[in-house]
Amino acid sequence: MAPAIALRLRQHLTLTPQVQQALKLLQMSALEFAQEMEEALSNNPFLEENPDTPPAQRDAATTDDIVLPQEPYAGSGNGSGEREQDDWGGGAEAALSLQQHLREQLMISQMGERDRALAHMIVDSLDDDGYFKIRFEDLAALVPPELDVQADDFGAALRLVQSLDPAGIGARTLEECLLLQLQALPEDTPSRDVAMAIVRGHLALLANREWARLQHAAGCDEDTLHEARNLIRSLDPRPGHRFGTQEARYVVPDVLVKRVRDRWVAIINPGSLPRVRLNRGYADAASHRGNGSNPSLARHLQEARWLLRSIEQRFNTIQRVADAIVTRQRGFFEYGEVAMKPLTLKLIAGELGLHESTVCRVTNNKYMATPRGLFEFKHFFSRRLATENGGAASATAVRAVMKELIAAEDPKAPLSDAELARLLAQQGLRVARRTITKYRALMRMPSVDVRRADART
Repeated sequence: MAPAIALRLRQHLTLTPQVQQALKLLQMSALEFAQEMEEALSNNPFLEENPDTPPAQRDAATTDDIVLPQEPYAGSGNGSGEREQDDWGGGAEAALSLQQHLREQLMISQMGERDRALAHMIVDSLDDDGYFKIRFEDLAALVPPELDVQADDFGAALRLVQSLDPAGIGARTLEECLLLQLQALPEDTPSRDVAMAIVRGHLALLANREWARLQHAAGCDEDTLHEARNLIRSLDPRPGHRFGTQEARYVVPDVLVKRVRDRWVAIINPGSLPRVRLNRGYADAASHRGNGSNPSLARHLQEARWLLRSIEQRFNTIQRVADAIVTRQRGFFEYGEVAMKPLTLKLIAGELGLHESTVCRVTNNKYMATPRGLFEFKHFFSRRLATENGGAASATAVRAVMKELIAAEDPKAPLSDAELARLLAQQGLRVARRTITKYRALMRMPSVDVRRADART
């Protein structure tokens, strides 16, 4: 057959650049979205940052500004104080740090100015766990030569810091940290001397649970060894970790859930909202000059308008999905995980008239701050498990019941996976033993043999 040229008509779906941009923004996390907005502000001259005006108070009459959902704020205060309090993107008042706690004690200690200055250098060199892991020579190199400070001068300053509260601060090793805490205990503390002997040179035997060799090395009986082990376990290997315990927020929640009167509402987190708008002056100037005068400016103006519409669509979709989740999982917010209902992406998609893939993009890397903690959207989606009476329970609720059963078990006679399955069946939850094993592994709970061994020790 000879080659020929022919025309054929066919229909197919294509994603326009606007749709691709909207999907890209929708599946981004809050951090990725913030970085994308910074990049857009630096690359597009028609966009400008507007940090002074809260997004919820902007004029939404035109599409040149971001139109954000207003309804969730109904019933709650609109004052700036409450909005700033709920802004998870802002900073909170920091807790007392370890260095501040130690400096307050140094200020009331009787010492010379030279010793106080050296002690402050030691305090500033401690890590977050309270350990001193810098050589004296390195600290001495930081002091001006005219002060004539030698490396050995820091030894007395370190001992002074180690005498401060909490015990164990300023230790250079784990062994020294535990010894400092044991030395701070009263001398009549039971098994204190045996515990100190174990810490001085036999921590490896303690870690490997070689009780016979440890008892022989410590030269004590079995009961005394048991008391010494419990005493060592009561010590804090990271004494500085208790200071500055402000929760590290590695993610910024996209939605805040709170109780307003008798209902639970989802609110877009003000900290995740972009402070971006169209620069009216540049946009009007480009419009008056006409699109043909500078195609590059016309393209940037069109991209800016597309971006703002995509941002509006992103937050509207997140709001709708969050409202649907909160409505379906009201029992969780009232009673906890035991009241979690089965929920699927398909159910939410059908209820909102969205495609299932769109709901999947919304639930990826999106977080919801609730009175019960910070959860990813996907946490509220759990598969359906049939109950004995013909109802349904979620896998999350089953795991919550398992956790309660294990927490209430006798430590000397822990429950096996088969016994857990039997107890769940008594409550109407028919779950196979292998499913119990899988759920227990997901919750990172040890097996019955490990729990029994821990109870014996």
